[in-house]
Amino acid sequence: MFYSWLEGLCVEKRAFYRLISGLHASINIHLSARYLLQDTWMNKIWGHNITEFQTRFDAVQTQNEGPRRLKNLYFIYLIELRAISKVLPFFERQSYLLYTGNKTQDLQTKELLLDILREAKDFPLHFDENSLFAGDKKQANRLKEEFRQHFRNISRIMDCVGCFKCRLWGKLQTQGLGTALKILFSEKQIQRMPETGPSYGFHLKRQEIVALLNAFGRISTSIKELENFKRLLQNV
Repeated sequence: MFYSWLEGLCVEKRAFYRLISGLHASINIHLSARYLLQDTWMNKIWGHNITEFQTRFDAVQTQNEGPRRLKNLYFIYLIELRAISKVLPFFERQSYLLYTGNKTQDLQTKELLLDILREAKDFPLHFDENSLFAGDKKQANRLKEEFRQHFRNISRIMDCVGCFKCRLWGKLQTQGLGTALKILFSEKQIQRMPETGPSYGFHLKRQEIVALLNAFGRISTSIKELENFKRLLQNV
């Protein structure tokens, strides 16, 4: 019933659901991969909990919901990978500096960042964002505003999480995903940026850059851990 209802929604709303589902899947994989297996007064042992992973993603135990969640994990990965490749011109400008506090480290850090972005740009299977918000301009703008409001609401919900680390990573990944979408829907502004001087049409705050890179790192780690779980399950 739920998926029948979901299929009846517009492509943008389906994409939003898949993004949130993928984010949730990433968090669940991290929980299963860094599980407290043993807790004694002498030491704590953390590791992969296969039972917990199966509870959250096994097709039988989740009534085929688990494989959908994993597909959505790859969906959010492609979205953030596409955004990272699209934002390359913003960082390539000579006038852009990272301001680490050390001029030598500024140049080294920027070069390392550009290497990562160029590597992402060479990836052959990018998500095509042109299918989103491609209809009537008024309706497209309304949907974009709904996206922004939903992400703000999710960020506010994160404030209610009791665990500080969970709240921190939740808000960071939510902001990182929001930054990725901001980049994808600002392609024309990015292309029109001057080589020097301020880029009035498009700009990223420092916290947005930090959130984007850390969020992509978490999603990438989730996919790596997914491969580890596949290998462990073959030995069960």
